[in-house]
Amino acid sequence: MSRRIVATLLALIALAAWLPAAAAERGGWLGVRIRDLSEQEMEEISKRHGLREGFGAMIVEVIKDTPAERVGLRTGDLVVSVRDRPVVDTRTLVRLIGGSGVGETVPLIILRREEGRRQLSVRLAAIPEPIAADRIAGELGFVVREPDGQPELGGARPGALPTVSGVLPGSPAATAGMRPGDVLVEVDGRVVLTVQALREALLGWSPARPLNLVVRRGGERLSVMVNAPRNP
Repeated sequence: MSRRIVATLLALIALAAWLPAAAAERGGWLGVRIRDLSEQEMEEISKRHGLREGFGAMIVEVIKDTPAERVGLRTGDLVVSVRDRPVVDTRTLVRLIGGSGVGETVPLIILRREEGRRQLSVRLAAIPEPIAADRIAGELGFVVREPDGQPELGGARPGALPTVSGVLPGSPAATAGMRPGDVLVEVDGRVVLTVQALREALLGWSPARPLNLVVRRGGERLSVMVNAPRNP
């Protein structure tokens, strides 16, 4: 599995740390991509800002037209607090933001390399459905490849079925037997012919029960039952 796929999976899992009782019941959304700090980074931040701030969630991308962009968050900002509660890692940030309501204004404390400690207030938006669905897939431990485009035609290749491009070792998907290259054809009894249809089906899933899939592998159709992850 390529480094890019592994990085995508890990990022999705970090973003998917908070899963609601039903996938359609989603909380607030900030609009950033984040990662955990390395040990070296934690040590450097502790020395620069004090031992109590050797933690946080690093922003690696601010998505356009999101609450994060509107409030002025930047790539490289380190989120260390939400509502006066410490953010020790990416899972904590996602849980605190996801547990807040859409339209709610939430105070953040960030560390910015050039400016030091800053406080911002951000009004959260609703998470777009494609991102919510990709989070669910990431939490289960798989990534689905978008169909290749045809630039000369301006569209996706017709008939391209959603194909698994990566499975994280040790994840629920891996335990269930999913493999890269599997073509997803059914989700909980619903036929999926496109990535969009797959995402819609994932949004209808509840972590209270396993996700039942049918995949095509070679010339075979196989049933795969993926259990919901156990969150710490």
